Amino acid sequence: MTDTDATHDPGTTLSARWFERPASLVRPAVVTGAFDVLHVGHIRFLQAIADRGLPLVVGIESDARVRAWKGPGRPVNPADERAETVAALACVTGSFVVEGPPEIADWAAYAEVLRPLAPAALAYTAGDRYTQAKIRGADALGAQAWELPFTPGRSTTAALGRLAHSL
Repeated sequence: MTDTDATHDPGTTLSARWFERPASLVRPAVVTGAFDVLHVGHIRFLQAIADRGLPLVVGIESDARVRAWKGPGRPVNPADERAETVAALACVTGSFVVEGPPEIADWAAYAEVLRPLAPAALAYTAGDRYTQAKIRGADALGAQAWELPFTPGRSTTAALGRLAHSL
């Protein structure tokens, strides 16, 4: 999610494809991300969101979007498997895949794809490079913006680096 205004073709936008849709969902907390190679940082982040008492819905970025942003070797796991893994966590109520051209990553596009969920909160980690965009998206949705701690040294990129170094 960038902090720019929408500059994409208005006929082309993001969409959400549910992997696991809750039977009933009222004003959830929502977070989006790659969630590739699930690690303790992800678990702590998602649990901290759920601990605030709202149902938690996780948007998983599509393979094409992750590949465009992180490079040709990513994601390691396909979107449906990442959505299934995240949905299996006790703290997660449901998951969906965010689809659309990788160049569409502005706060307005995310607000539109999340609007049907009527989120009460959008969560992100401290230090997220898109903090301001996520705050703008939350404001546009009438939702709270929740900043949660980042677990230092625990990221998919760091884990893959450690793995490559050990081989």
